Amino acid sequence: MSLYKTITVDEHTKVLIWKIEESLDWLSKDIELTPHCRDRVEGMKSEIHRRGFMSIRHLLAEVGYTDKDLYYDELGKPHLKDGKYISITHSFNFTGIIISNKEVGIDIEKQRDKILKIANKFTPLKEYHTLANEEALVRKLTIVWGGKESIYKLQAEPGLSFLHHIDITDFDFEANSTTGKSFFKGYTWYFELKFLEFEDFTCVYALRSAKNPKSAY
Repeated sequence: MSLYKTITVDEHTKVLIWKIEESLDWLSKDIELTPHCRDRVEGMKSEIHRRGFMSIRHLLAEVGYTDKDLYYDELGKPHLKDGKYISITHSFNFTGIIISNKEVGIDIEKQRDKILKIANKFTPLKEYHTLANEEALVRKLTIVWGGKESIYKLQAEPGLSFLHHIDITDFDFEANSTTGKSFFKGYTWYFELKFLEFEDFTCVYALRSAKNPKSAY
């Protein structure tokens, strides 16, 4: 069993991360899927995607849920039937979930040099010109991307742009936290972000701040 990490954010919020090391047969054992999710798994061409999908059901079980407790809206955003908020992520051999009584988003990304080629599509690169080396830049950009992805998952609004609508406050690696804002449809929304790095991966999760939205106009 590969529950990799559990983080208790507060009394109502928990993050769970799974390292996928088991076979699909092992992961499928004793897990009952809804007909819809069974069709989804059978339609996946990638073995790692199937194993990732099933590992998330094990993470749900860790906090007392089954596949039947989970559903997706028309935008593909996951929800729990008991009204709690959930966000889900999968990257290579890691999966993760965050569950809370308030809106949340989570993202896991592998730290890769290719992010340097797409960085200008999601953040102004000039903000990071002081970084000492390429490795540090890759790490920071991965955190920024993960923060924006987490906020995007939390808001789940069509048209929300990483580059034009979401801003991540600069941070020190040692802080393991920062803040973010989104400017969309006349409002500014505020978010609290936490991040951690492990085995060349980065996990970022976002919680909507207690601050009320303010009009941008």
